[in-house]
Amino acid sequence: MPVIPFSQELRERTRTSHSDSEGADFMGDLMRGKGTVDDYIALVVQHYFIYQALEAATERMKNDPVAAPFISDKLTRLPAIEEDLRFLIGENWREQVVPLPTTVAYVERIRQVASVWAGGFVAHHYTRYLGDLSGGQVIRTLMQRQFGFETNGVGFYLFGDIAEPKRFKDTYRDQLDAVPWDEDERTRVIDEVRAAYQFNTDLFVDLSRAKATHVA
Repeated sequence: MPVIPFSQELRERTRTSHSDSEGADFMGDLMRGKGTVDDYIALVVQHYFIYQALEAATERMKNDPVAAPFISDKLTRLPAIEEDLRFLIGENWREQVVPLPTTVAYVERIRQVASVWAGGFVAHHYTRYLGDLSGGQVIRTLMQRQFGFETNGVGFYLFGDIAEPKRFKDTYRDQLDAVPWDEDERTRVIDEVRAAYQFNTDLFVDLSRAKATHVA
């Protein structure tokens, strides 16, 4: 019986987790035009802390034989997030941003797992960056339409060095399929992807609660 390509197995076994994350109320409202620019800014702030941790892990894992093929400067998001926050909040944005509880836990998980275990690194790298290259482009278009942004404020979603996102994603999935993980390691990686999706879902809940507290 042929072995299912890992990229296919990963998609199939995390489909429900991915759908749950995408369907969270906070993000759903933002996508449907029911959110405010402050809601969007709150999301970008949390991305700052998440990508700061992930790209620090990327730097530490760049010489790992398993992790290295997935690493590309074309994916780096932190400088774009910093520019977005400078535009959205102002020059003193660093003094105003605070991670929410789920973000703190998410960042700690990335630091504990993605910096020392190649499979864990790939799990978090895959969850964030392939999502950015897929659904992130829809988010960018909607935010531009709703809030009148051009490129300032949505630079996070602009991958200027990736001319053909589909080809890039196909190559990424080929790299996933090429890693010689055994079944136990495949399962560990898939479980870590599920954990990453859960952090995203929980983050949207945190953002909703923070918004409700602010409104109250």
